[in-house]
Amino acid sequence: MTATRPAQATAPSVGVIGALSRLDRFLPLWIIAAMAAGLLLGRLVPGLNTVLDAVKVGEISLPIALGLLLMMYPVLAKVRYDRLGTVTGDRRLLISSLLLNWVLGPALMFALAWVFLPDLPEYRTGLIIVGLARCIAMVLIWNDLACGDREAAAVLVALNSLFQVIAFGALGWFYLEVLPGWLGLPQSALAVSAWDIAFYVLVFLGIPLLAGYASRRLGERAKDRAWYEQRFLPRVGPIALYGLLFTIVILFALQGGTITSQPAEVARIALPLLAYFALMWGGGFLVGKAIGLPYDKTTTLAFTAAGNNFELAIAVAVGVFGVTSGQALAGVVGPLIEVPVLVALVYVSLAGRRLFAAKESTRA
Repeated sequence: MTATRPAQATAPSVGVIGALSRLDRFLPLWIIAAMAAGLLLGRLVPGLNTVLDAVKVGEISLPIALGLLLMMYPVLAKVRYDRLGTVTGDRRLLISSLLLNWVLGPALMFALAWVFLPDLPEYRTGLIIVGLARCIAMVLIWNDLACGDREAAAVLVALNSLFQVIAFGALGWFYLEVLPGWLGLPQSALAVSAWDIAFYVLVFLGIPLLAGYASRRLGERAKDRAWYEQRFLPRVGPIALYGLLFTIVILFALQGGTITSQPAEVARIALPLLAYFALMWGGGFLVGKAIGLPYDKTTTLAFTAAGNNFELAIAVAVGVFGVTSGQALAGVVGPLIEVPVLVALVYVSLAGRRLFAAKESTRA
């Protein structure tokens, strides 16, 4: 992304939102246009979704994978990897993130799914799967736009990836079989292996992370840090936006017909998702403020708590229940709601930076 980081003491007349580049400032418009274009393409071009869905490895759509790699590479290329040690030593941040992502997040989505969709078991199961798939990809974009801590985001995303491989299957078994059984509720099953999850993580995070790390190491070695950050990064930065918009177009083109033909079902699924994203982001922001984190790390904590790995959720739902299943539809509605809501929260986060301004100015 091309988002610029305002200085600590930003003039009131400019503000942190005004410091964003023109490209980033109008991001909501580009995203709405991409969503509309995807829905129209999926609805109006016969057989397009079939063609796009056929180009995949396993359950991973290659067009979506390409868009995600283009989207994530510039953000990960910006990370100063020599500073990661300062993040891994911050136990407040790491412990808070783990609790929000792996204790509160799945439990909250389970509760919301049962409250809002007690009579729709397929959609309910799909939402619970979304709640289990923690952020590893698009959250880097939102964090960067909101001027969060890039190094902290890289560490938390890597940590979530590790826990995803270990915990996704176990938590799926707990929330779909064990806990409903304890509560006397209907049960369902989720058959997915740790190897499948590891493969998704490798594709969606491992490749762009390795590319970003190699770019910084080789770029700084060939030139220097000033050249890399002042000349190279501004050139590759806009690729993230293009990758994001391409991903959104492809994703909604794949499911455009399904979404537009079932508006009532989409609305039912959307309500718990709206509540989930708002509560997780707000909870993360309040926790960060309460434990004394600065603005950039608080923002990172909030977005990594609210973001979900919709690529994984959709792949698992399609692989286990089928492409036309209600579980798969719930997974697709996830980004339909997440993308505009988290874009809006970028601006809420930037506006809320003034809550940290006095303390950070004193610290500086």
